[in-house]
Amino acid sequence: MRNTIKYTAVTAATAALAFGLTACGTDSDPAPKSGTAADSSKALVVAASPTPHADILGFVKKNLAEKAGLKLEVKEFTDYVLPNTATETGQVDANFFQHQPYLDDFNQKNDTHLVSVGTVHLEPLGLYSKKVKGLDGIKSGQTIAVPNDTTNEGRALQLLAENGLITLKDGVGTSAKLSDITDKKGLKFKELEAATVPRALNDVDAAVINGNYAIEAKLKPADDALVLEKADGNPYANIIAVKKGNEKDARVQKLVKLLHSDEVKKFIEDSYEGSVIPAFGDAKS
Repeated sequence: MRNTIKYTAVTAATAALAFGLTACGTDSDPAPKSGTAADSSKALVVAASPTPHADILGFVKKNLAEKAGLKLEVKEFTDYVLPNTATETGQVDANFFQHQPYLDDFNQKNDTHLVSVGTVHLEPLGLYSKKVKGLDGIKSGQTIAVPNDTTNEGRALQLLAENGLITLKDGVGTSAKLSDITDKKGLKFKELEAATVPRALNDVDAAVINGNYAIEAKLKPADDALVLEKADGNPYANIIAVKKGNEKDARVQKLVKLLHSDEVKKFIEDSYEGSVIPAFGDAKS
């Protein structure tokens, strides 16, 4: 059993309410504070998706943190919103679940003030199916499920376009939307919250699934995906994020250094066998 704290519905509701009150403050409310000195003796509380993020943090906590003088507490979240709002409001100190394009989009849409303090790994996005065995099995009239958040939907559509399943407008890049498809080649699309896409596999002909959710659904991306995102030059490495101003928190710096260690690199490579790829190479923080 993981030595982590599950984020319950009650706690989640409290976080959402707290963020709502903050976002709806009056003009007399003070501006968001950044970077008051943290007590290094206190536990660093990190919000994380269960797999692989909380697993990686659990390895750090069990094997590396104590020797480095870091007290680490992990709270598991199963969505892509609450980890950021909880970090913004100070209910957690950092989070580990997202890539930079998602964070940039979230900050812009929610007036949050979160920044990356380091990349850790890449979870290649993949196209999966329980009904066809290969790309040539995807035919006109079939339905493909895609994540409905801005960055991951664009990323999914790029994957489909790169593999000849659709054609996109020139220059749309990873901000592509369904309306940017110039040739659907007879395919239909179902937009779903990223976390729910794996559960739709039985109801659609194929689905583009984020790496962490594929692993949670007992899929093995390196083996089960019809096609998998390429790692070279990929901007979607997952990051540790904090509220702006907290980048120099000694506890955060310790965590990033541990996450960039040879031990964590080996853990990722041994545990996920290509389904999760270290994104820091031989770097040390």
